[in-house]
Amino acid sequence: MSSSWFPVVWIQMSMDGIPHTSQDILKQQLDNSVNIKNDLKFIEPNLHPEHYPYYFTNHPADAQACQGNVSCPHKDTLNTGKCWGYEADCTNDRMPAYPVCDRFHEAWAKSIEKQADKFFEIADFGYVREMRRGMQTFCTPQNQYGSSLECTEFLRHCRAHNVLLDFSNLNSANSRERFRSDFFKPGQLGGNCQLDKEKLLAESAHRSELQSWYGELHVYESLDLQIPHPQNCDIIIHKPTYLIKLDAGINMYHHFCDFVNIYISQHINNSFSSDVNIVMWDTSGLSYGDYFKATWQAFTDYPIISLKTWDGKKVCIKEAVFTLLPRMQRGFFYNMPLVPDCHNSGLMRAFSQHVIHRLGIKQDGPTKGKVRVTLLSRNTKHRNIVNQDELVAAMRKEKDVIVNVVAYNRDIHFVEQLKNTHNSDIFIGMHGAGLTHLLFQPDWGVIFELYNTEDPRCYKDLASLRGIKYITWERTSKLARHNEVNHPSLNKPHAKFADYSFEVKEFIRILKKGIYHVKNHPKFKEMRRQIKDEL
Repeated sequence: MSSSWFPVVWIQMSMDGIPHTSQDILKQQLDNSVNIKNDLKFIEPNLHPEHYPYYFTNHPADAQACQGNVSCPHKDTLNTGKCWGYEADCTNDRMPAYPVCDRFHEAWAKSIEKQADKFFEIADFGYVREMRRGMQTFCTPQNQYGSSLECTEFLRHCRAHNVLLDFSNLNSANSRERFRSDFFKPGQLGGNCQLDKEKLLAESAHRSELQSWYGELHVYESLDLQIPHPQNCDIIIHKPTYLIKLDAGINMYHHFCDFVNIYISQHINNSFSSDVNIVMWDTSGLSYGDYFKATWQAFTDYPIISLKTWDGKKVCIKEAVFTLLPRMQRGFFYNMPLVPDCHNSGLMRAFSQHVIHRLGIKQDGPTKGKVRVTLLSRNTKHRNIVNQDELVAAMRKEKDVIVNVVAYNRDIHFVEQLKNTHNSDIFIGMHGAGLTHLLFQPDWGVIFELYNTEDPRCYKDLASLRGIKYITWERTSKLARHNEVNHPSLNKPHAKFADYSFEVKEFIRILKKGIYHVKNHPKFKEMRRQIKDEL
């Protein structure tokens, strides 16, 4: 496993009684890490090919191991100086990309350049940078065998070293509450370290089950125990372990908030190893429906651990990460105040590449002389396309498109769904969670939200994050509602609770905008040249 896991910083007394600084100790630990690495073979981190230069910049020990190993295939990615954007002294020209703003909005910034900087700060690797900068130590180890607790502001992301979690009072079998935080009693959560309790309790402002870990961690205590030790622990976990709270596993939009936040947590923690545990923090005895569980293969080599398997046990974890949560205030993806008319988040593109690579999905295109169009058929209670067959027939008359109609459901393995989406130049569908597939279209892709049902920002913003082209229906006079029913909560008609038909001529007009964009995208042209050269 890579040595990228953050080392514990502890205070040590020198021979003259003067304490070393934490920076001195950190440097010593990193030097030791490099020395150890020189004696080891290079361990393949299994990353997307484009990510190696950035990885090696942040993992000098692995870079040395690769340099000294004749079989390491990544030597051309060493010493490039490339950086993700959160490293010290990282400049825009060394990053994977930098946001682009098409229009200036005075309410957001003083210039269009500053507007792009703002987008980077809240919707790109600048978000990771701010999280890393905001890490605070709440419990300090007193020796190299001690515990520690570090968190970002409001305890939205935390790292714990040598932590005791006593689940003696969990009683999950008799609970239907997924996120109880009242079962830890005195002495059941903590570590052997010097705790600043007042500082910890001051981070309560965002206390909410899917916004902060404060509900669980505010009871953290300084314990006079050796952790881990068989006398104090029923279960000792040496493998790095991510603790997560999940949103709705049956809704792709909401569930991918979870996956995006895990990926961001990996960047904060500077580790992309899949030799880790992932624990689903669910305090109930309920089952969890996960339609997209294949995606976990991008983050761990092992089955997801349910918290209830630890019910009644004292669990000691050497290295634990409490990951970012899916519904944080001003979070990433969900509840994000996105800067308008800016796009191209290098972080979201890297997430897409990471998942696609780890799941073994290949790009088979572009297809010679054709644009690949996929239409997502809903087959649901509402927002069905009444004249779908008519629209498909019209598309198939266009000489430069290949049309594929799909119905993504539980009968189609999710990896197969992603394979199809990744090989869709244009992806068409009604407003709904299935449009989250746009995250995995190729860089030249177009998402055609056939009709946004009066929710104009959701998938337009997601497309802006991913950096692909977004188009949608432009003239409501050229569509018709069918089978309209009242909104169950508002008790009145609502655009989301109806089916729709679309004027064919107008549909083709908008589709041709997408075709033009694909054909003229620089990366589409480059891929076609590469295919031609290979032939």
